[in-house]
Amino acid sequence: MYDSMMAQKTTLIDPRRAAETRKWHQVDAKGQVLGRMATRVATLLRGKHKVEFAHSTDCGDFVVVTNAGLIRLTGDKLSQKRYFRHSGYARGAHVTPMWRMMEKDPRKVVTLAVRRMLPVNRMRDRQMTRLRVFVDDKNPFAPKAKA
Repeated sequence: MYDSMMAQKTTLIDPRRAAETRKWHQVDAKGQVLGRMATRVATLLRGKHKVEFAHSTDCGDFVVVTNAGLIRLTGDKLSQKRYFRHSGYARGAHVTPMWRMMEKDPRKVVTLAVRRMLPVNRMRDRQMTRLRVFVDDKNPFAPKAKA
């Protein structure tokens, strides 16, 4: 019975080859909903858009996000959403409303949204190093125009 079936093969990409084939993607966050944009960026960072994707190999690309200060939020997230962190000491909880985070540094809002979309494993920090977020549309990683 199994002789007549075609043998299936699993091909895994070599990590060195995955690093050599990385590409740069630019995402303009102007007017985009934060969560939807963060899932697209997380997909690019993981490499799930590639044919040779493997869960155990870091085969994602570089992503540059511009206009982070102009993202769109749905509902009342700007006034209701809160970011929680804890120092580890007694009474060390810090709760920051989203409007204050957006005023202070909108790059951190985008970075946290993307970071929390990635799976918690050993590759997450490595994938996050390939993310660049800018508040305005100035991008030092843009390809230079040839004169």
